[in-house]
Amino acid sequence: MAIKGELGVIYIWVGTAYKPIACLTSTSLSTTVSTIESNTKCFPGVTKKYAGTFNGSISLEGEYIDTTTANGDTAKESHDSLFQMQKNKEIRNWKLDTNVSDTTSVKYYGQAFISDLNADFGSGDDLATFSATLDIDGDILLTDPLD
Repeated sequence: MAIKGELGVIYIWVGTAYKPIACLTSTSLSTTVSTIESNTKCFPGVTKKYAGTFNGSISLEGEYIDTTTANGDTAKESHDSLFQMQKNKEIRNWKLDTNVSDTTSVKYYGQAFISDLNADFGSGDDLATFSATLDIDGDILLTDPLD
């Protein structure tokens, strides 16, 4: 069964619970394994390749909403609160739920810090937007390390 992109939601641990990062228009989980190459006299003229370090990041884009003031949506996180996390160089637990309407869906967990954060305030009727990159610190898990 195909999973609709709109059902995937990224959450970040705040205080005592995961809070959704809102209002996202796209989310991307990217993983890589570096390549180690070796040329030796044991295998002349042949390049041997080995799997190196596992690495990952999460990229996201969304509409900027107020999540920090008295009238804001404090049940969610957005640029305003992510900015404070980035400024404080905080490493936070995160969760990516691939289908929030299905409790048995695949969920990814880990820790990350916000390495890149951008806000875009257009003109006229344009909505303010933001984008962020979360650099994953450590492994990506399929079970919640906080349970």
